[in-house]
Amino acid sequence: MHTAPLETENLQTWLDYWSHVHVTGIDLGLERVIPVAEKLGVVSPQAKVFTVAGTNGKGSTTTTLASILNAQGYNVGLYQSPHIYRFNERVKLAGQEVDDQTLIDAFVLVDQARRECDLSLSFFEATTLAAFVIFKQKQCDVWVLEVGLGGRLDVVNVVNPDVAVITNIGLDHTDWLGDTIEKIAFEKAGIIRPDIPVIFAGQQELPQAIQDKVDLCHAKLYTLNRDYFYQDAGDGKTWNFATSGTTLKLPLGQLALDNISTAVAAILVSDLKVSQQAIGTGIESARLQGRFEVRQIQGKTVIFDAGHNPHGVEFLLKQLRKFLEYNKQYTEVISVFSMLADKDINSVVKLLKNAVLMWKIAPLTVPRAASMEQLQSALQHEAVQQFQNVHAAFQSALEESKNNQLILVCGSFHTLEAVWEYLENVNE
Repeated sequence: MHTAPLETENLQTWLDYWSHVHVTGIDLGLERVIPVAEKLGVVSPQAKVFTVAGTNGKGSTTTTLASILNAQGYNVGLYQSPHIYRFNERVKLAGQEVDDQTLIDAFVLVDQARRECDLSLSFFEATTLAAFVIFKQKQCDVWVLEVGLGGRLDVVNVVNPDVAVITNIGLDHTDWLGDTIEKIAFEKAGIIRPDIPVIFAGQQELPQAIQDKVDLCHAKLYTLNRDYFYQDAGDGKTWNFATSGTTLKLPLGQLALDNISTAVAAILVSDLKVSQQAIGTGIESARLQGRFEVRQIQGKTVIFDAGHNPHGVEFLLKQLRKFLEYNKQYTEVISVFSMLADKDINSVVKLLKNAVLMWKIAPLTVPRAASMEQLQSALQHEAVQQFQNVHAAFQSALEESKNNQLILVCGSFHTLEAVWEYLENVNE
């Protein structure tokens, strides 16, 4: 058994410890977690809890929810995963990442509880419980929780939500969650509890598995395009949100409207008091790294997007078309691209290839990285340049792109991370 680090150790030592305590990286099931969560007293918090599951859009939805509630003056704990650059991004209080010491103190308590229960926890379980411990200690009024994988058996689901949100259902993580939309919907529906409001924000038909769980729990279901609606006003500044009883004119934010509208719907069905002004302010200040994030770097326009499955990439393309419509000076797209081997590389490339003029590819430096052969074979009829690493691919894009060309960094969170690392080193 690995010896727990001391309280005085640094955060990285603790993160390494949690990576080694448990045998498998992903171990779905709550039998081990529940006793530890109960010992820590985090299962039924004295707070309003929003739990958000779904294949895509969870990050933007939870970010917007927390941003609106912060604008209203609530003390909000936001939990998201994965992080992109620093582990601390996963746990935010009042919109700010928590510091290392706060995390270490929580890890000490989680490890103590785990030992008392004589159980091992996976990295994800231990770190998620630590977030809950922090929210409890800081007496947050509202917890906004993003489900890591699935729903039913994800550790986030040890906490009982007051509002359940399912953003959409697509085929991702099929090894863990099943290979049909209905099987995956069954997993996501696991976050639904008796008598609570449930938002289903998918553009697709409501999966039967969600309807069944709603019926079983006597929950109140609100679905997009039946119970609430949204529409871009077309003026580049505002959009409209409507239910049978309300119509709101709201500002457009930086994030995708699909996800902003989901957050607004979730707030309106909760019984929290939130003004229209706070909703507007929250939408405008919500930011999320790597979700169609537009940045100016050395005079070039770069878009970072972490979409890594067909559903996420369709979404990226929708936003890209809109961006190009408003920014007519860009007529070509250069992509800095790499993916993980276990993702659907062929489908992603197929979706992107009509939009991308030139692909600059490089291998990722993580265990599940796709090989250059895999990337090449998916891109066999495309204009491709190979590089030794993502840093070199990005540098080449910056140096060689023309003024009418947009640089799109995409394919994986890890691709984005490599570019951010490069930028941090050159101190852009």
